Amino acid sequence: MPTLDPRVDAYIAQAAPFAQAILTHLRAVVHQTCPAVEETMKWSFPHFMYKGMLCSMAAFKAHCALNFWKAELLMGDAAQRDAMGQFGRITALEDLPPVAQLQSYLQQAMQLNDDGVAQPRARTPRSTSVTLPDDLREALAQQAAAQQHFAAFSPSKQRDYIEWLEEAKTETTRTRRREQAVAWIAEGKARNWKYEK
Repeated sequence: MPTLDPRVDAYIAQAAPFAQAILTHLRAVVHQTCPAVEETMKWSFPHFMYKGMLCSMAAFKAHCALNFWKAELLMGDAAQRDAMGQFGRITALEDLPPVAQLQSYLQQAMQLNDDGVAQPRARTPRSTSVTLPDDLREALAQQAAAQQHFAAFSPSKQRDYIEWLEEAKTETTRTRRREQAVAWIAEGKARNWKYEK
């Protein structure tokens, strides 16, 4: 007999009628395929755990979503969708793959967790190019030491100064920050030098 979390019961009960049928169906398929699954609530929607995260389901105003935690490993490029889950916006049971296909995905996800395969983390490459605002460029050009130190800074240290300058809400604040920045840069100090050890 499956172990049901009363919070998931409450979540389903509070969903729109169309969503209740979808969520109840998904829950039954998960429990049928993986009797050892544990239910929990994370980020305010139901998750199914089996030796780690297996999958989750969610209800919205006009659709539901089913999300496999390691979808890229299960489905490759087909896992990329606009909606929250890998199956797009689910508005009716007919929008879901057949039960056999869902069970296959669940079995594969279980095997990945059994084998201890980690979810690959997508790293967003950060640009190494930095766009220098004209006013900072001109201020640095007037002090050779500041210009030399700034050029030697890593892109992230350069961005720290640029972002601090561009976050100023008034021109007075921007001017004061620019003057302070040039003084610190001329001394070879990073923007947050006070916190460096």
